[in-house]
Amino acid sequence: MKQVFLIICSLVLSVTAAQTKGSSISIGTNYTINSKILKQDRSIQIYLPDSYATSNQKYPVLYILDGQWFFSSGVSIQKALRTPDAIPEMIVVGIKNSNPLRRTLFSDDSEKFTAFLKDEVISFIDTKYRTNKERIIFGWEDAAYYISETILKEKDLFSGGIITDGGYASEEIVKSFKSNKAIYLYMANSKKDIFNISETEAFNKVLKKNSPKNLRWKYELFNDEVHETLGHLAMYKGIKYFYHNYDDLVFESLQQFEDLGGLDYLASYFKARTKRFGLDDEVEIDTKNILIWSALNEDNFKYFNSFVEEFEGILDNKRHANAYWKNRLGQFYLKHKDYKNAKIFFETGLSRYPNSNFVAEMKKGLKAAQNNK
Repeated sequence: MKQVFLIICSLVLSVTAAQTKGSSISIGTNYTINSKILKQDRSIQIYLPDSYATSNQKYPVLYILDGQWFFSSGVSIQKALRTPDAIPEMIVVGIKNSNPLRRTLFSDDSEKFTAFLKDEVISFIDTKYRTNKERIIFGWEDAAYYISETILKEKDLFSGGIITDGGYASEEIVKSFKSNKAIYLYMANSKKDIFNISETEAFNKVLKKNSPKNLRWKYELFNDEVHETLGHLAMYKGIKYFYHNYDDLVFESLQQFEDLGGLDYLASYFKARTKRFGLDDEVEIDTKNILIWSALNEDNFKYFNSFVEEFEGILDNKRHANAYWKNRLGQFYLKHKDYKNAKIFFETGLSRYPNSNFVAEMKKGLKAAQNNK
């Protein structure tokens, strides 16, 4: 009996061990660059998009200063905003730094650090990987001050910058900014960041006063945060700002749709998106669905009919290919005395989904539509 007990215990432990066996999780690769400019070895982290290995496309790159702290934030934001496609897939590059060296490189030796970025890091990334030359750079605290000046001085180096808990460029530098293309700058801070808030506010005032042509900037305060906690949120908001016209359009109400310009605004939005990102200028199916659903939710039959007419076939797409939607659309038409269309949706629903939970409602609706034809 003792031997049997030991055998059973051994089997249980083996099964438990097999069930709890783990494996490592990797979000990127570490590389070491022997920098001739900085005369030292520098570590960078690189994350490649999920589709990289199976595609031939080129990707934008997010460069993160102080990758030792924020590289994982860049990867997680990239993955989260890709579900669904709020932003394009991106290569993420973290550049590790250490104190007090980072403070020196971001200030007194900033020109040397820019040369390192341009001629060694970016050159390495563009040579080794498929990039489309669209680059965004993120920096917190001292790195924010560095980016504030660099984004204005080196206008061809980055397409956008995200700075948080710091940042300032003199009026002279702001006035000297010239670019033939739009450069984006996102700035974030908190009133609780007593170390840097005054300079960030001053920088925003300089930008407002001079409004440099082709510099698109946005400044936001997050006063629930403190100096150490704003980095991840600022990166998230900054990436969303840079790609503000990449995602499908969503309206909170029909009134907002109307206030923005209705169908004309819709067309201009997707044309601008095509020009900037090379995407299809056709209105996305998700935007069409949102407008249809808004009309249903607000019980606006006039707008509903105009959307159905404008977006040919919208009610036949896969989102509406189920008993719930056949019944809901039938009931909506019935309510607004369009008995012909009500009958079509009820009959289709009953034919395709004879065992659904909506059969009784659809039969009742169909009878009402037939009696009023």
